[in-house]
Amino acid sequence: MSVSPSVFSVQDLDFYYGSKRSLSKISLEIQPRKVTALIGPSGCGKSTFLRCLNRMNDTIAETRVEGKILLNGKNIYDADMDVVTLRQRVGMVFQKPNPFPQSIYDNVAFGPRVMGMNVNLDDVVEKSLRAAALWDDVKDNLKSDALGLSLGQQQRLCIARVVAVQPEVILMDESTSALDPIATARIEELIAELKQDYTIVIVTHNMQQAARVSDYTGLFWLGELIEFSPTETMFTVPKQELTEAYITGKMG
Repeated sequence: MSVSPSVFSVQDLDFYYGSKRSLSKISLEIQPRKVTALIGPSGCGKSTFLRCLNRMNDTIAETRVEGKILLNGKNIYDADMDVVTLRQRVGMVFQKPNPFPQSIYDNVAFGPRVMGMNVNLDDVVEKSLRAAALWDDVKDNLKSDALGLSLGQQQRLCIARVVAVQPEVILMDESTSALDPIATARIEELIAELKQDYTIVIVTHNMQQAARVSDYTGLFWLGELIEFSPTETMFTVPKQELTEAYITGKMG
């Protein structure tokens, strides 16, 4: 069986806040149309790593990267990489829902409008809301204020907003941590559906969530990638003692 080429190939990645190195020699391959979960204790570097994948860390002063992150073979830190295009290709859903104070329709249409995409906006809005499992909830209220939605609906709206610009990858940074269990379950079901069309990378504190939704899991610890393997392997026969200790609750 042939293995698909990686979407992301991360090679010896170091990341610095000023003189402090917060990621050290991270290397991993992220496979297409799979869910990759990043786990580990708070402050271990997993969100920093996630933000390296679409250069969100560029917005923070005095940060720098060493090593390579290849997106379909092209180093995203090359000087000729257009960051706006990169963030369209690699969309991000944040920890707390952040809909714009606009209508539901305008939230989803925002990206295609700003990017000047030659598309039928009505079609894009409907398709994106359907992809985010939100269409049936809001189809009769597209002109109503997005801030009137429940938190779970707002997070699905943010996913629809990302989907609307036709990304290749969706990054999700603890995107269910602010939600109740029912809303969390709906997002997890949505992740399973979205991976049919998108490569997904999630950061989660919830190891049960990682076990439920991901195909691959990486354990970060003090800025290092301790172990990276198929999720079933990591949760049943981890290679590293530290991984076993973290997963069983003895450490972390």
